[in-house]
Formats: sequence, C-alpha cells, structure tokens
Amino acid sequence: MSYDRVGPRAVMRSVAFLAAGALAVPLLAGCGSDDEGSKPLARQDIAHTARAQVADGGTLRWAVDAMPQTLNAFQADADAGTTRIAQAVLPTMFRIGASGRPQRDADYLDSAKVVETEPKQVVVYRLHQQAVWSDGREIGAEDFAAQWRALSGKDSAYWTARNAGYDRIEKVERGANDLEVRVTFARPYADWKSLFSPLYPKDVTGSANSFNDGARKKLKVSAGPFALQKIDTKSKDVVLTRNPRWWGHPAKLNEIVLHEVPRDKRATALADGTVDVADIEPSDADRITLAAGAQGSSPFRGPAGGRTAAKALLSWALVHGSDDKAAARERRTLDERRGTLTAYLEQQALRDIVVRKSLEPAFTQLALNGADGPLADERVRHAVAHALNRKQLAQTVLKPLGLPAVPVGSHLALSGQDDYADNSDALGGQDTAQAKALLADAGWVPGAVKEPKKGDKAAGAEGDKAQRRSGKSPGAQGDGTDTAGVDDNVEDHKGLAAEDREKDRTGEGRGVRQLAQDGRQYSQGGAPGAYAPRGTAAPAGVAAPLTKNGKPLTLRFVLPSGPGSDTLSKVADRITAMLDAVGIATEITKVPDDNYFRDHVAAGQYDLALYSWPATAYPATDARPVYAKPVPAADGSLNVQQNYTRVGTDQVDQLFDQAIATLDEGEEKDLIRKADSRIWATAGSIPLYQRPQLVATRRNLANVGAFGFQTPVYEDMGFLKKGAKPSPSPSS
Repeated sequence: MSYDRVGPRAVMRSVAFLAAGALAVPLLAGCGSDDEGSKPLARQDIAHTARAQVADGGTLRWAVDAMPQTLNAFQADADAGTTRIAQAVLPTMFRIGASGRPQRDADYLDSAKVVETEPKQVVVYRLHQQAVWSDGREIGAEDFAAQWRALSGKDSAYWTARNAGYDRIEKVERGANDLEVRVTFARPYADWKSLFSPLYPKDVTGSANSFNDGARKKLKVSAGPFALQKIDTKSKDVVLTRNPRWWGHPAKLNEIVLHEVPRDKRATALADGTVDVADIEPSDADRITLAAGAQGSSPFRGPAGGRTAAKALLSWALVHGSDDKAAARERRTLDERRGTLTAYLEQQALRDIVVRKSLEPAFTQLALNGADGPLADERVRHAVAHALNRKQLAQTVLKPLGLPAVPVGSHLALSGQDDYADNSDALGGQDTAQAKALLADAGWVPGAVKEPKKGDKAAGAEGDKAQRRSGKSPGAQGDGTDTAGVDDNVEDHKGLAAEDREKDRTGEGRGVRQLAQDGRQYSQGGAPGAYAPRGTAAPAGVAAPLTKNGKPLTLRFVLPSGPGSDTLSKVADRITAMLDAVGIATEITKVPDDNYFRDHVAAGQYDLALYSWPATAYPATDARPVYAKPVPAADGSLNVQQNYTRVGTDQVDQLFDQAIATLDEGEEKDLIRKADSRIWATAGSIPLYQRPQLVATRRNLANVGAFGFQTPVYEDMGFLKKGAKPSPSPSS
C-alpha cells in the first residue's frame, strides 16, 4: 500500500456537548438531497472511440508501481497490479460503472437477483451460456462453491485477507440447470453484489495449498479477454495476451505488458517509448502539457547549434591540448550541451503524449490520532477541524489542474454514488472563534511553557522548541491577541501589500522549515531571534501559543518524503498555517515512503497525517473496518482493524451492522448517510478533496486513460486506425 493510495479491506466518548455554553451537536441526519450523488464531479477521460476505429493488434505497455507480489486478489499483499491483472483475465459478476455504481457484467451474467428473502435470502445467478475457462471447462456452481469455502473463514488453512460477505453464506449449489448458481445466505447481506468478483477457478480455491501458493506467481486457467502469459522478474514485465477462448468482443490488442517504472522516471519512460500509458504526478503533467504547446524550435542557435567546423576543431584541440584548465572548461561546456540536447529531444518526444485528467475514486483526508495526547480530547479534534478551510485545500490541489475543486462531504461515498450526501454539517466548517473556544474549554490557553526543574535539560529543550514552532522567542509571553484565520478570499485581506496578501493567502513562509542565521531549522514563522529581537510578538495570522499545565499544544504532523509527495507537502503547509491561526503548533516530520504507512500511520506514531482511502460501491462492507470502534484484543493490545485514527463509537458500528443486514436499498442508503454524519461528529478524520487522476497516454491510443470510477474495458483498448482521430478530452 502506498501512503496516498490506500485501500480499505483488511478514548472515545459519545458526542453530547462540545464547548463552553453547551454547544450541542447538530441533528445527525444526512443533510444532502437524494440528487446530490447523481453524477461524478469530473467525467472519465479515456479517448472513448468506437471499436470500428481501433486497429487490430499491437502491444500496449503500461507502467505500474511494482511487480505484483501475488496474483490472488484475496491475499493480504495484493496490490493495484494484482487488481489490474484480475480485471483483465478473470470473471467478475458486477463491474463498477462510470458513476461508481455496480453493474451486471453481461459477458458473464445473463441475470442475478434476490429470489427469496424469507425465511432466508437466496440469490440466483444465471451465467452466460458461452462463459468458459481457458481450458474449455464451463464456469459453474463448483467454482462459486469452492471460492465460498475458501473465503468463508471457517478453514484457517486458507490465508485470506478478508471474508466479508462470504461468512454470511450458508450454502452454494447448482440451480435448475448448469447455467444457474443458487446461493443461500444464513444472514441477510445487502452487499451481495460484491461477491464472486473476481471469481477464481476451483483449481485455485479448491485447496489451501493452491490458494495460498499456487496463484501467487501464475494463473494456469483464466476467463477474460486476456490471459496471463508470463511474469518476467528480470525485465520487470507482466505479459497478458489475447485469450483465444474469450467469447465476448475480441481484444483489439495482441498484448498488454505491465512494466514496473518508478514514479519519478515515468516522463522519461514515456519519451523513450518504454511505456505507452502511465499514471503521473502534476509536475510531469505540466511538463507534458508544455511540450504539447512548444513550437519545436531548437535550444541551440544557428546551424548545428551554432557550432561551425572551425569551432568544432577548436573544441577538439582544447579538450586534447596541454592546458588542463581550458580542457576542463571545454569538457564542461560539451557536457552541458549534451545535457541540453538530451532534454530537448526528450521534450520533443513528449509532444506525442497527452495527459488524460479526471478524479480518482479516492479522497485524501487529514487523520487525527485520537488514541492519546491532545487529540484524545474530541474538543481538540473539533478545534482542528474548525481551523481548516477545506475549500482552500481542495483548490490548492485541484484548481491548477483544471479539475473541480469541491471538498469531499462524505467519508463513505463520493459524488456520483448513490450513498453520497454532504454530511459535513454534522461537524461544521471553518470557524476560528469556535476553534479557540473549544481549545479554551479543553484547558488550552495562552501562556508560558512551564520552566523545567533544575538540571532537566530535556524538558527545557522541549519547551524552547515548542515556542519556536509557534513563531515565539523562548521566554516570550503570549499576549492573547486574537488573530484572523487564513481565508482563501484575497479580497478579505485589504490593507496588505499585494505580495504580502498573496503570501497570506498561500501560507508561504509559515509551516515550512526555514534555515535561520544560526544554522538551525525552524517551522511556522521562521527562527526567533534570527530576524526579530527576542520577545517580539507572533506574526500576523499566528495566534499566541497555547499551553495546558505548562505543556505546549504541539501536534506531530507526519508526512512522506519520496517522489510524488510534493502535493501532500503543499497541503500540509496550508494546514499548518491554518492551525497556527488558532494557536495549535505543529512539528512536521518527513519519513521515507517505505515505512510511512506501516511504521507511523498504522502503528499510531503520529498526531496528524495525510493519506487516502478509495471510495467503494459497498461502504457497508468495506468501510466498516475503517471506522469501527477499537476494542481490546485477547493479548491486551488494541484491535483497531483499519481504523488508524483510533476513534470510533458503538453507534457507528450499529449503523453499519444495520445497513449490511437490510435488503431495502433505500433503507441501506439512509443508514449509511447517518453513519457518515456520526463519523463526521467524532472528528477522527476530515475528508479534504477527491484525488486527481492524471494519466499520460500516447495520442493514438483509444479507450484508455483516466477511468475515474469505471472498471476498464480491456478488450476495447488499442491504437487508432490510420486516419482516425482521437476523441477530445472532456471538459470538467
């Protein structure tokens, strides 16, 4: 799992009164209308083209983050590569459509519906009569039954990552004929459409050994438009080829090759032809867009870059002459020219690439660790939430990309999905005065850090460090001055010079580590004493530091530091500035990507963190472990499931349980929205914005790009026929 591409699968008080004056929680019903989730904020951008305009043949090379560790999607180390392969080579009963809703896959199912609810829920699947595995065997009840037994959780010999839904099945049997599969549930299951997608052959799921090891590196039998040919660890390629037994529309491509390419190497890989499709970062998107608009003029002046034969001869003489200094200078010049030429040629090659843009079915959130420390108090969590201008944060990421900068209003669905409603009113928006009142009610007030006892150097250092983080000199007293919060409306900052107004709007200069004159690094306002005399008041927009019992209010803000983390750093800087305005200090710590999630987020070693969850068509099933109330485990530890904020309530758990057990779709939607409202009220995580989806593809590719919610249709992907024109990118 990547820090910002995390997927669900795998202290707390009920909220009554939040602040002085008995500020009651608003009514916790879904506040959105039934039409709010009617369409996604941004359409998919895949160069949609009719199959008749797509040429037969060709190899599509697709960049992936890493070679898959397993081909079994139900194991703990399955990743995005595992999912992509499964989508192309295995049956799926229900795929996800462009609006993020499950749709019957007509290549595998003629129908699937609940035929009985009393005394037990019964679902009958009627399979496509031509649906067969690549070995010629019909897909049937034996495959369904073997997968149920493997994933039911009853046999611990199977190394499964999850059994949600399968644990509710009582039996799987043949229906009226070989094309029918009858599934009887012991307990009602609302998300039954999530099951058997993907469906593995009984050869994989029929025994623990084959399930655990047999499908990790190979799939002998498949049933999709493509089949797995090989995994080449040396070349870092996964090769998928046309399945000759596929009964649907034949695949346009001969091959799809998934090739491992690091994120920071993808622009080069696109330019040199190593790959044809790649998810990219905003910086590469800018570079590709710039290349597309360039006129192709040479970066060198005159013929051959202005180098005549005489100049070339002189250069050779200098390099090979006896004057070492002149030779070194000339070599440097030649190297610079070669570097410029290489960059120029690469930029020229990128003119054949186009950036497809949409919004991922995932949102970035600010996670607040409520296990201990200041954030164990929900009043402090609410204060953090009220300090945030979520609209401004969304604009920081999405506006430069031309994508809709709308804050996410739900933890459990995204705009376009049936369960979506903006329930953020259950918590409330930016309110600096309210944030300060909540902090005061929790006992955090302006004041000096308690002087350490004689000889306690560690405590003294901590106090000085905390005051530096708040933009105050060690020993300076807070004056309690009320400062305005950061706002995204530039006109609200009248009286500031244009440059200062822009810095105030962007948060530039606050919340970032700066190198002071004394050689040390400081955050949030620079180094005290380096630019102002000791005792100078905090700068405008930064409230006086808060303390409680002599201890400073400082939150550990943990961020990743690897390629692709620039966006999160910008967002963190904005958040830091917003927290400054209410008196909450932060200490930003950047850690390597490899251990960011495992050693910090999942381990609970943070106060604030930024990471993403994907939206799912089945929130009652998939989101429950993400927001479940942590409970003590048998060994004395805390079982948090996937709730890495450690914040949960019995009421939220009960609403999820009720939602998963109802077969009334309207009732399920209402329960999901109520659960989301209560999740907002606990303020364990604050959804910020839907993640941008930037995919670079060759201009002559069709039906591939930024898919948004939709499961890709692999058989329609291909290269345009000669003379055919690619579809234009849709407007957002």
